[in-house]
Amino acid sequence: MGSGSSGAVILLVEDNPGDIRLIEEAFSDGNIGNTLTTVTDGQAALDFIYQRGEYEDASQPDIVLLDLNLPKVDGEDVLHEIKHHPELDQVPVIVLTGMKEDLIESRDLDHDADEDAVLEKPVDPGEFVELIRSFEQFRLAVMRVD
Repeated sequence: MGSGSSGAVILLVEDNPGDIRLIEEAFSDGNIGNTLTTVTDGQAALDFIYQRGEYEDASQPDIVLLDLNLPKVDGEDVLHEIKHHPELDQVPVIVLTGMKEDLIESRDLDHDADEDAVLEKPVDPGEFVELIRSFEQFRLAVMRVD
C-alpha cells in the first residue's frame, strides 16, 4: 500500500450500515481521495488504533469519524483512548451522533478530551465533505512545514 498519493487515512467507527453507506457515498460524491477504513465496534477501533490483531499493519489514522453508540466498547471510551494516546492526541476526531449538539455539550463527553467536531446524524453529505476537507487542508498545511 504505502503512503503518498493515497491521501489521508480516515477511520470510520460506525455500526449502522445505513450511515456507513451514506458516508461512503459522501466520499465518492465529494471526490475525497482518501483511504476510508470502516470498523463496526469500539473494540475493533481500539485494535486499529493500537495496531493489534488483524490491524497490526494498519496505518495510524489521520482523521477519526466516531459514532458514540457502539457495541463492545463505547464510543466515549474510544474517544478517551485516542485523546490520551501519545501519537494520536492531535488526530482530529469527528463525533457522529443522533443526539442534538446541546445534549452532547451537557454530557461533556470526556472533560479533558474534547472531540474536534460534532456532526449530527443523518449526516448531511455536503456538510460532511466540507468538514473533512477543512481537516485535510489543515493536516496537509501542517505536514508541509519543515
